[in-house]
Amino acid sequence: MAKSEKMFRCSECGAKYHKWLGKCEDCGQWNCIIEEIQTDSFSAAGKSAMEFRALSLFQEKIDRKLSDIGEFDRVLGGGAVPGSVILIGGDPGIGKSTLLLQVSAALSQDYSCVYISGEESAEQICMRAERLEAGNSGVKLACETDVGVIIRSLGNDVDFLVVDSIQTLRSSFVESIPGTVSQVRACAYELINFAKTTGSTVFLVGHVTKDGAIAGPKVLEHMVDTVLYFEGERGNSYRILRSVKNRYGPCDELGIFEMQQRGLVSVQNPSVLFLTQRDEDVPGSVVFSGIEGSRPLLVEAQALVSKSYFTSPRRTVVGWDLNRLFTILAVLESKCRISFSDRDVYLNIAGGLKISEPACDLAAALSLLSARSGKAISRETCAFGEIGLTGEIRSVARCQERVKEAEKLGFRNIILPHSNRFHRGAFPSVNFIEVKTLMEVLEAVGTGCP
Repeated sequence: MAKSEKMFRCSECGAKYHKWLGKCEDCGQWNCIIEEIQTDSFSAAGKSAMEFRALSLFQEKIDRKLSDIGEFDRVLGGGAVPGSVILIGGDPGIGKSTLLLQVSAALSQDYSCVYISGEESAEQICMRAERLEAGNSGVKLACETDVGVIIRSLGNDVDFLVVDSIQTLRSSFVESIPGTVSQVRACAYELINFAKTTGSTVFLVGHVTKDGAIAGPKVLEHMVDTVLYFEGERGNSYRILRSVKNRYGPCDELGIFEMQQRGLVSVQNPSVLFLTQRDEDVPGSVVFSGIEGSRPLLVEAQALVSKSYFTSPRRTVVGWDLNRLFTILAVLESKCRISFSDRDVYLNIAGGLKISEPACDLAAALSLLSARSGKAISRETCAFGEIGLTGEIRSVARCQERVKEAEKLGFRNIILPHSNRFHRGAFPSVNFIEVKTLMEVLEAVGTGCP
């Protein structure tokens, strides 16, 4: 007979307690401890010993399965791996269900695909499928929230399973409502076990908290093989699929889609997308050649510097790290004697993209200097490089790929660290401006500020 145990868990971090507390001692959150009754139906009694085999016996080539949606396959590392579990999170209404319905429709041409919804009715999903021109696909549809019923009904002939969403499922082994820490963990465990034993690829949709993290215990992200975040601005038609964990591919890959009437469409050349409205030279605008995942990507760094009427001037950043901005402003004032202490500073990465690599430092500094002085930098100029605390311009990785992408899009002047070494002769049409310090940058582009 199954044994029931009363316990208390934190709904934020999953910490376990034997009594109720007002504040979680692990994550520090208040009023997040909830009571759960967990049924222990697992026992090691009667199990046979494990069988060990040499590692060489497992070295068989695994063929990835392509959906023919280029950006999606790219983020996964070249297609889906059989037996893997993929978790996709994102804000409500961003397009998670739309993306997975399109992927299921594309995969159903060659594979067996099942779509399980715990949030919508079959009629609602069919309406979306008709809009996406996927109504005649071979996707099998069902609406169910009991994970045990789902697994018993699937069998072993399913190649792809989509579950929308993991927070709506419940397991009979746990006596709590769906969405709680124990239910999410138990349902995920059963679905992962199903994927590993049958070789099916499972896609899980995950809700996110107000901070943007996937709701539920953090152990959920550790359990799955791949974690993807679907990002985008509500007023922008472009969506970004970002990989933050991938056991079978790069963990920093990026896929870009455009939301249209017939669904999400892959953007083949995102660099052109983010630079479409640069028609003339304007102060405060500098193009940065970055690396996102496995490919180079050109984006525009925009800065606005205005006189402040507040005791503490404003510092606002969109798409970049605010602490990096503070550091750049401090280095400019300390090493170049250019003060922003009486100015409001606004910095934006155009297009809704979020940049995290330090190679954007030089482009951000140039945009700030250009906005501060009112002198525009040529739109044929591109920059990249990391700025150190002593004012030096430090080298960055994959420099030649950045230059190649910039040259392809017509940039003729590239400002880069002097310490980056590669064959300059391969780019005869490019004028390289090599700099060692920020003072050399000021001399090279003539953005001296009063």
